[in-house]
Amino acid sequence: MLFNSAIYVFLFLPIVFGVYFYLNHKRLTEAGKAFLVLASLFFYAWWNVNYLPLILVSMVVNYTIGRELARHRRNRRGYSPKKLLAVGVVFNLGLLGYYKYMDFFLENINRVYHTHIPLLHLALPLAISFYTFQQISYLVDSYREETKEYDFLNYALFVTFFPQLIAGPIVHHAEMMPQFAKAKNRVKNYYNMALGLFVFAIGLFKKVVLADAFAVWATQGFDLSESLNFYEAWLTSLSYTFQIYFDFSGYTDMAIGSALLFNIRLPANFASPYKSLNIQDFWRRWHITLSRFLKDYIYIPLGGNRKGVLRTHTNLLLTFLIGGIWHGAGWTFVFWGFLHGIALVIHRIWSSLGFRMHYIIGWFLTFQFINVTWVFFRAETWDDALKVLRGMASIELLPTDQWFSRPFHAVGPFENHLHEMFILLDTATLRSVHIIEWLLLGFVITLGFSNSNMLLNRFEQCKKVSLGWLFFTVVVFGTALSVMTSQTSSEFLYFNF
Repeated sequence: MLFNSAIYVFLFLPIVFGVYFYLNHKRLTEAGKAFLVLASLFFYAWWNVNYLPLILVSMVVNYTIGRELARHRRNRRGYSPKKLLAVGVVFNLGLLGYYKYMDFFLENINRVYHTHIPLLHLALPLAISFYTFQQISYLVDSYREETKEYDFLNYALFVTFFPQLIAGPIVHHAEMMPQFAKAKNRVKNYYNMALGLFVFAIGLFKKVVLADAFAVWATQGFDLSESLNFYEAWLTSLSYTFQIYFDFSGYTDMAIGSALLFNIRLPANFASPYKSLNIQDFWRRWHITLSRFLKDYIYIPLGGNRKGVLRTHTNLLLTFLIGGIWHGAGWTFVFWGFLHGIALVIHRIWSSLGFRMHYIIGWFLTFQFINVTWVFFRAETWDDALKVLRGMASIELLPTDQWFSRPFHAVGPFENHLHEMFILLDTATLRSVHIIEWLLLGFVITLGFSNSNMLLNRFEQCKKVSLGWLFFTVVVFGTALSVMTSQTSSEFLYFNF
């Protein structure tokens, strides 16, 4: 089920919200949790019910191993907890590897050894990358004695809680489950409801108004055009750069907003990453919970920066190679991760030598590096990536076709809704909006405005719902709903990872 669908906004979310708090109001706390788990599983199965048993088996196995690790901590049983942890990690990685990477592995075996092993053509189970990482972190935290033992119902709620189930944020057991245990969180909190609707509205607007608009031009350049000149290639890459930002940060906002309705605070996942002045700063701002996972469960266990300069650089590179392949079963993802790993190594060397760079130059180089590397992240094949990069590096400035300069009404139903949103603009003005203006809008929003976390903090500081925040929420939410209900709901990009 999609956050940006009418069935979620008008049916699923209100019904789950109402029933959950009704059960808690009747002091049926365990029944409320059970209902939330069942609702979350329904939310998951809506996409493909065939993979429901997979997540259930994954939860049972991980809960059993985590419980045994907790019991060993108390009773000091004879088996090695490290070996038990290894079994759990291998199980999770094996599950992920089979469903996500088996065909990729077989394709490369066939290519290298000239064999003809048939591919399995397995459909990628929804959210498997996210709930696998989340459960690995639970096992490692249990091994480190950083978690408490909970019953299976609580564990199932931790894994399946629908706002964060499909694409994160990736949460720790210790930062979410104590919130469900607090008595005050079992009662409707109208202030949290206002906060939740506020940040949900921002996320929905990002997705259906901004990301889906940029997707039109990104798809045209990457998938439909046979060749691109300089102008078209740069518009293509920049369109995807803004599409992925507004798409994934929009999803995260909607996840955080949905959770707030239930008095649960999920961790922030974005902090204006396109304002970054270097690549290290970027990874502190982009997909923050993934960066945290890579650091805590891969980089530091590999040795971090404790074993010399060469080992530190090697660990960085390995961490981002793993981060690249986690995103997708393809060499373009591996290469994307490799480029970011190399960039981080260069940044560390640059910083260790005491060199400094003017912040404008630093921002420009960082943004352009991110923009170029997104090409490999987005391209379906190497040829698609090279097509865009060749165009970006060409000197042929004049367009060969005019797809990039089509006015905004070519996008389809957005025109009417933009006219409703900007009622003072006449039709001629509206039709003059082109991709250049939308790219400028993308820069203005990502660089010139506060991000949703900052806006949420300001909202909270008011201690009450002011008319200004209410008006802002209504306008943003109303515009997004108007666009959402007029078109087919589109998937989020990270559903593919």
